[in-house]
Amino acid sequence: MQPLAKNIWINGELIAWENATVHVMSHALHYGTSVFEGIRVYDTPNGPCGFRLTDHVRRLFDSARIYHFPLPFTEDELVQACKDVVRSEGLRSAYLRPLAFLGECGMGVSPSPENIRTDVMISAFPWGAYLGEEALEKGVDACISSWNRVAPNTIPAGAKAGGNYLSGYLIGREARVRGFGEGIVHIALAPGDGGRRRGCLGGVGGGYRGRGAGAQRRGQQQHGKRDAHRQHLEGQGDRPL
Repeated sequence: MQPLAKNIWINGELIAWENATVHVMSHALHYGTSVFEGIRVYDTPNGPCGFRLTDHVRRLFDSARIYHFPLPFTEDELVQACKDVVRSEGLRSAYLRPLAFLGECGMGVSPSPENIRTDVMISAFPWGAYLGEEALEKGVDACISSWNRVAPNTIPAGAKAGGNYLSGYLIGREARVRGFGEGIVHIALAPGDGGRRRGCLGGVGGGYRGRGAGAQRRGQQQHGKRDAHRQHLEGQGDRPL
């Protein structure tokens, strides 16, 4: 694999890309037991700014709490680690990927609490528009997927967990095989929930208008343009990078 970054932060240390490895028997590799975030860092006149950096890290902790993954770091420590990774890569804009996953826990699906070990990694690397730069100007074609989003009484869809994204994988793959840029899915309702089914995008959020089996997106919004929702990587009022 072509390296995306020079170094990756793992369990408190910056490690060279080629040495950032985990064992093939890690729990997350077998059962999808991981939680993660995707954070955009924008180049601004004040230096690199992470879009709602603290909020994203807080949501990482919320996801871990839902799945009862103990995290060996505080929120403040991971916020600082995100800043350190961007600095170490010398990036003005980037995509940050913090991820916490179960490592050496044995092979049972539900390991006993005393055997749970959570590892944490953070990587920063360049990544352009999610659906390509052309999509920002022309939009993308989206189809109604044959898949439904998971019901809230099956797995907690509100958690940003690795295993949850197998649904998105199938939705996106189906769309691309059919010649579309993305798929729109119906949200499955739990038993007893009334009302009409709502649609949501398989991979990213946004406004769409549809006709028949296909729908045309009205152009991607560039998130993070409002400075009020940004947090400077050096902290409020400190010097830029």
